[in-house]
Amino acid sequence: MSAVAGLAFDQLATEYDALWTTSAIGRLQRAAVWNRIDALVKPGDRVFDLGCGTGEDALHMMERGAVVYGIDASREMVRVARARGINAQHLTIESLESGIGTRTSSGTELESATSQFDGAISNFGALNCVTDLEGVANALGRLIRSGGYLAICLMGATCAWETGHFLLRGEARKAFRRWRRGGTLSTLGIRVTYPKVRQVHRAFQPWFKRASCCGIGLCVPPSYVGQLRQTTLVRLARIDAAIAWWPMLRALSDHQLHVFERI
Repeated sequence: MSAVAGLAFDQLATEYDALWTTSAIGRLQRAAVWNRIDALVKPGDRVFDLGCGTGEDALHMMERGAVVYGIDASREMVRVARARGINAQHLTIESLESGIGTRTSSGTELESATSQFDGAISNFGALNCVTDLEGVANALGRLIRSGGYLAICLMGATCAWETGHFLLRGEARKAFRRWRRGGTLSTLGIRVTYPKVRQVHRAFQPWFKRASCCGIGLCVPPSYVGQLRQTTLVRLARIDAAIAWWPMLRALSDHQLHVFERI
């Protein structure tokens, strides 16, 4: 996530949890991610969190006994995360490779030993704001030990809910925005790209082998879709748990969760 994106998210930091984290849809989509990555995180693991935001994922992993180090491009997001007891630093994901072995803006060294971390995560689209996924893969390949894990959740190239929602509203430009080559500008002025599943796997291939890929938010809609009853959302989440692994369906989800093993 770039410095420009960081400034944009500075404006949302104090409201982010209310807008997304604690919303019914946000909770269900995040729970779907946790259900799939919890088995990876063992007590004592050192885990790297890229685009840690306000620290919701970091707190969850810390409760499971992990030692978490987070970075985010937004100073305000980092401030909120630190207030929650998270070891978070202000650093853009794009600066990760060049920042290894140097000091962050807060004076904390990002160590370069390849055995430094047992795993890494990046949740809910932080990597959609990064155009050079190969550079991220190179940096993480140096930071994660052999046999370690990487779990990244990105917005995919097609979202059935999004396309249908905006077409019904007569907003064709938004309905097909994920299909545009080179991505699109968000309402915050951030360039967002939507890589296909095979593009993500290709980018991380030199350092990592794919373990699994599943959809997040196939039946549970994106957060901007009109409010559905809690009971309806829970039912949709149960359907997601059963079918979001299917290759033809996961590509239609709001996000895709890719899990890799460090070679």
